[in-house]
Amino acid sequence: MYFEKSGEEHTEATLRTAHQAAMARNVRYLLVASTTGATGLKAAHLCEDTNLTLIVVTHNTGFKEPGIQELDAATKKEIETWGGKILTATMVLQGLGTSIRGKMHYSQEQIVADTLRMMGPGTKVCVEMVAMAADAGLIPCEDVIAIAGTARGADTALLIGAHSSNRFFDIKIKEVLVKPRNF
Repeated sequence: MYFEKSGEEHTEATLRTAHQAAMARNVRYLLVASTTGATGLKAAHLCEDTNLTLIVVTHNTGFKEPGIQELDAATKKEIETWGGKILTATMVLQGLGTSIRGKMHYSQEQIVADTLRMMGPGTKVCVEMVAMAADAGLIPCEDVIAIAGTARGADTALLIGAHSSNRFFDIKIKEVLVKPRNF
């Protein structure tokens, strides 16, 4: 499914399409990017009464402001009550590379991130989340579905063969389930 433009208005359709694909392909893990928790909570409701393991991936603490976590504590608790797991970790394609870029105007991570963004911001986030979740031991190296968006909400869903960040180039985008044409 392709949306003409990116945006959070596609969240419900993206989550539904990803959920249906997971069920049809016997995928066990659904990863969802969620800054404030709103998209993660919608995904948690959708995964109720399924065998899907939901992993909601947040920005690292301090992403926007030192020491501040953008995921609301009450929303986090509600996602966990619905069975979702929360992953807050250093972003594989930012972290140290962002600090180096700030000082030296170049980082290898930025080249990889910008290359993935050629398919859309959500594509970069989906691939990055898979590496982060594999690094944390939350997913095995198997097919998963990752969902992300452009700014807010969700407008991208990919079927991805997972690997950890030290095997980053073994990660494979196997299917584009949902993506905006223009972003």
